[in-house]
Amino acid sequence: MSVEPFSARLVKHGLELIRGETTTLQVNVGLLCNQTCRHCHLDAGPDMGDATMDRATVEEVMAFARRGRFQVVDITGGAPEMNPNLYDLIAEAVRIAPRVMLRSNLTALAGLGGEKSEELLDLCRSHRVILFASLPAANRSQTDAQRGEGVWAGSMETLKRLNALGYGRPGSGLEINLVSNPTGAFLPSSQAQIEKRFRGELQRKEGVVFNNLFTFANVPLGRFRRWLEESGNLEGYMRRLSQSFNSCTVAGLMCRTMVSVSWEGILFDCDFHLANGLFMGGRRTHVSEMSGPPRPGALIIPSDHCYACTAGTGFT
Repeated sequence: MSVEPFSARLVKHGLELIRGETTTLQVNVGLLCNQTCRHCHLDAGPDMGDATMDRATVEEVMAFARRGRFQVVDITGGAPEMNPNLYDLIAEAVRIAPRVMLRSNLTALAGLGGEKSEELLDLCRSHRVILFASLPAANRSQTDAQRGEGVWAGSMETLKRLNALGYGRPGSGLEINLVSNPTGAFLPSSQAQIEKRFRGELQRKEGVVFNNLFTFANVPLGRFRRWLEESGNLEGYMRRLSQSFNSCTVAGLMCRTMVSVSWEGILFDCDFHLANGLFMGGRRTHVSEMSGPPRPGALIIPSDHCYACTAGTGFT
């Protein structure tokens, strides 16, 4: 592939990926998911039940969170809602960190059903857990084409329930943000323009409101990388990412203030390094080995997939 290595690009610009103060603990509770999205960098899906954080690991991760005194706990997956220990994880996290974030694809939240769903939503509402919800498009046809029939309807049902609880409503203090990724081998359009379109379409057609919308470039790993390879788009996509490199984004990259822990309790610099098997510091380290957060000044190992985080306005 004729793309300059990301490490060489950093050197050319006189830059290094160096840790600052680590304030965010990202917890990947597993790869089990009710969807098999093409853009997924993790290969998450319904057949990944073995890659799920168990109760013992949840307890070790929360003990690490207490030692590290993190300001933010960011819970992700897969679909976190499908982990049976999610409620207990959130209940403990809100005692430790001022900000707790939960990433949802909306249909998994709807799929919990009945009492479990009500308990989880009540916990999130009462502790003002910040929700990040994945929604690929502002219309039914594109959403269902990318993620399967019925995804739009399930997503709208969940968003309306969340709005009814106060999420997304001005002055409620309950924040729900949408995340949209491109559907193919191209970079996202202007975030401001896409947010304006989503806000107008969702409110007009469904009566749905939200706080913010974020657009991010797809990371060439996992299922998305295989699709790029099989469709003959990998080289072109990597070249597009490389050509869009913005040196100004490096200072604000999330890996500089975040540590990511896998469902096995292993530490990585970010969820993308987790997907690529690049251990934090180049060594397999379990949370139980850490007396506190990674030290400032530690080097973050760069990789070519980092181009996705530094393209355009970046992935912060």
